[in-house]
Amino acid sequence: MLTTFEELPDDSRIWIYQSNRKLSEEEINQIKPRIETFLTQWTAHGANLEAGYEMKYNRFIVIGLNQENASASGCSIDASVHFIQSLEKEFDIDLLDKMNVTYYNGPYIAHKALADFKKMAKNRSVSPDTVVFNNLVNTKEEYLSHWEVPAKDSWHSRFMS
Repeated sequence: MLTTFEELPDDSRIWIYQSNRKLSEEEINQIKPRIETFLTQWTAHGANLEAGYEMKYNRFIVIGLNQENASASGCSIDASVHFIQSLEKEFDIDLLDKMNVTYYNGPYIAHKALADFKKMAKNRSVSPDTVVFNNLVNTKEEYLSHWEVPAKDSWHSRFMS
């Protein structure tokens, strides 16, 4: 069951998929109806899942699930991963690689492999104050308050000296 992202409660479970590149407006306009169709049909053990989404900065797909009525099961999570994989193939993007880091480079959003980000931290090309996207947040509340944070306040801090 599709709902608006804004209407999801703060304790809703969140999944964030970051693209390895900025998506064009045309791609966004093609992806949104696909997400809406998937979320409308998304179920767990036959129960409709109340879910919403938003796309941020033409780079992130954020899916939220209200777990008060029904929680995602292994099968429903698998279905969502298969859906994301279908987007990857269709649009030639990488959405599932967790070994990448996305961060602000001035006014722009940059995307680097984790190994490259580590080197940049060692060379002081990025600092503890560099704003990163912490895609490990689990709830809508965490997403709203702790998603875009200085590296020193995220798991990225382990790479800062």
